Amino acid sequence: MTSPGYVIVSPTRDEAKNIALTIASVAAQTLRPLRWVIVDDGSRDHTWELVSAAAAAHPWITAVRREDRGFRKAGGGVMDAFYEGYAVVEKEPWDYVVKLDADLSFGANYFERCLAAFAADPKLGVAGGLVCVERAGQVVVEYHDPVFHVRGPCKIYRRACWEQIGGLIRAPGWDTFDHIKANRLGWSTRTFEDLKVIHHRATGTAYPAWSNWTKNGLANYVVGYHPIFMFLKCARRAVRKPYGLAAAGLMWGFLGGYLKGYPQVDDRETIRYIRKQQINYLLGRKSLW
Repeated sequence: MTSPGYVIVSPTRDEAKNIALTIASVAAQTLRPLRWVIVDDGSRDHTWELVSAAAAAHPWITAVRREDRGFRKAGGGVMDAFYEGYAVVEKEPWDYVVKLDADLSFGANYFERCLAAFAADPKLGVAGGLVCVERAGQVVVEYHDPVFHVRGPCKIYRRACWEQIGGLIRAPGWDTFDHIKANRLGWSTRTFEDLKVIHHRATGTAYPAWSNWTKNGLANYVVGYHPIFMFLKCARRAVRKPYGLAAAGLMWGFLGGYLKGYPQVDDRETIRYIRKQQINYLLGRKSLW
């Protein structure tokens, strides 16, 4: 019986400080990918040189270079780069596709254990490791997310699930909409809490704090969060660090989507599902949250 095959696509920009750790982690895997496509999205540091060297050293690594657009394009920019890499492997005979950031490190048996968990649960559609950061010499969980949520830096998609959800939306909120839609279609999604992934550049630090929170608020709007759920989310955020800033940024980004007429996902059935799950949560009923 042959091992399941997986491919990795890594959109990256200005990761010269961290990408060597990711390359070393993937190269050391006990179950290597069929192909790893690393897309340099217009880096201004030495990222491209490191990616090119890795591709020269490993025949299963493909390097793709995009022109510098001159700025970071929140949400959509990552997806533009991802899909340019995905086009390289789209028609290859893989069983799983991985969206992997280029600022991570993990154990040598990470993917072997992940795919074993997928094999043990035929309804598992999307999963990934527990994203952690190093603080004061300790490895701690970066964020405590809802049970169904799989963090954007390292997401593994079963092919059948990937095809049913239609891939990823090219907008902020892509890493929320994917597994909510997967759940609506009957797939399960989860984080492997016993498989730690070290995130060497904390989430959101590529942007100023205010821009990061407004981006997240806009993402919540794009995927169709219920306004009442969003208001209460912001209220809870107001009493957590950074006090006031996060709540204000989230609400500003969310309301800005309405005021500016920013398009939401063209999937009203999934938006209805999201809102039903959120109302169930607020009423103490069983829900994704």
